[in-house]
Amino acid sequence: MVTSFNTSSAKFGLPPGSLIHVGEVLESDTSMSLIDYSNGHLEEREIHSIDEILNYKDSDSITWVTIEGLAKIEVVKRIGEIMDIHHLVLEDILNTNQRPKFEQYNDHLYIVLKCLFVEDDNEDFDVTYEQISLLVLKNFVFMFKEKQDDLFKPLLQRINTSKGRLRSLGTDYLTYAILDSIVDQNFVLLDSLDDKITELEDRLLDGEPTKDLLHTIQKLKREIVSIRRYISPVRELLAGMLRSESDLIGDSTHIYLRDVSDHSLRVIESIESYRDILTGLLDIYTSSVSNKMNEVMKVLTIFTTIFTPLTFIVGIYGMNFMYMPELKWSWAYPALWGVFVMIPVLLMIYFRKKKWI
Repeated sequence: MVTSFNTSSAKFGLPPGSLIHVGEVLESDTSMSLIDYSNGHLEEREIHSIDEILNYKDSDSITWVTIEGLAKIEVVKRIGEIMDIHHLVLEDILNTNQRPKFEQYNDHLYIVLKCLFVEDDNEDFDVTYEQISLLVLKNFVFMFKEKQDDLFKPLLQRINTSKGRLRSLGTDYLTYAILDSIVDQNFVLLDSLDDKITELEDRLLDGEPTKDLLHTIQKLKREIVSIRRYISPVRELLAGMLRSESDLIGDSTHIYLRDVSDHSLRVIESIESYRDILTGLLDIYTSSVSNKMNEVMKVLTIFTTIFTPLTFIVGIYGMNFMYMPELKWSWAYPALWGVFVMIPVLLMIYFRKKKWI
């Protein structure tokens, strides 16, 4: 049975290392799979009990265990018992509100980061976040995911078909390959984000500014703030791995980690540029609304300017004086209409010369 809370504050008062799932349960069940490989050996299968990994504990091959769904807390607890994992690490694995980070222990490494997804047909551009935790040991890599997906399917195919670098190097290179897959997923997100922002620019520049458009820009800007919160620490995470003196990260792997770090830096810079563009779109929206209001005010001002002298003339002849000589002229009425027509015409000619209309 799962005890799950949406916020970390629910653990207030509990002792450190208490194994309680914190966050939304994205997968109601827990599925486990294992792939064990070396340069000349490959085995891939589903596992039903975590104790099955004991058969590979003394092997020299690389064993990659994937746990999808954190519903069964006892699975995480049992892995900690078998592999002697620090209880605070197990607590962090079950807390899906973690900030991306890298932690180093005597015989294992802990890495946690977020993978970001966006639906291709999602008009509102809602991004979903999945926390992925990695435990890296000498011959084991444990990957804890919140749900099942095909993110690592290309990597699994590479392991199945390749007998080169991936099959011959250790858990540090496998960890690099996993991190590279997660970071590269962000480029898919950037492509969708670029298309969405381009669409907003076209709508804003070619059409009328509307409240729906403002709502979309504001929502996308908030989404970018969330994206930045989960992507920015990845560079710090990779820098920590490059500085690490752990025997679990070989010197030959550093060049690959630097490549992932460069990718993450490109993603961060792109996110920053998109945030600036959205800020500019908000400024354009505000200017467009102000310009529209100015156009309305200009039209009202022109009408007011035209009708003010007409109102003045009508007001004079609307007074009840007994002696008004113009009232007895035979051509007074058509002459007055002539004045009424000439005043707007002359004013319109003047406005056009001044380029006010």
